[in-house]
Amino acid sequence: MAEITELQAGEAAPHFETVDQNGTKQDLAELNSQGKSVILYFYPKDSTPGCTVQACDFRDSMTRLQSEGYIVLGVSKDSSASHEKFIANQELNFPLLMDEDMAIHNAYGTWREKKNYGRTYMGCARSTFVIDSSGKLIFARYNVKAKGHVQMLMRELGINE
Repeated sequence: MAEITELQAGEAAPHFETVDQNGTKQDLAELNSQGKSVILYFYPKDSTPGCTVQACDFRDSMTRLQSEGYIVLGVSKDSSASHEKFIANQELNFPLLMDEDMAIHNAYGTWREKKNYGRTYMGCARSTFVIDSSGKLIFARYNVKAKGHVQMLMRELGINE
């Protein structure tokens, strides 16, 4: 098995260019050139309980995050139809990126061996990366918890709720 990428704060963020659920291009270099900082979070699957809790926490914190200059992009390997349904059902106010070929997962090292009830399998490790406007990682964390993660992230970033 290939060595897993383990990104750290202070490193350059791997570049990504993909489309979101609407087919709109999302390019990290373009976002950075517009002076935007990006919260890129990886989650296992649309519309599952933990992923819904986490997405709704981002949704509910969006005004505060945007006021501090952050945009939020969610990433899973689900289809655009699945993303559209998830966004509609939960009234999400941020894009979900397409990564069906897993290029972004692999670049960020989020596709990993997981264990559940004694079974070992490959899957998405719930992870969050914050990329400043210069393209540098200022936060990188793997295997985060769904519940309470956004509040912890805001504390780490010095954002008052």
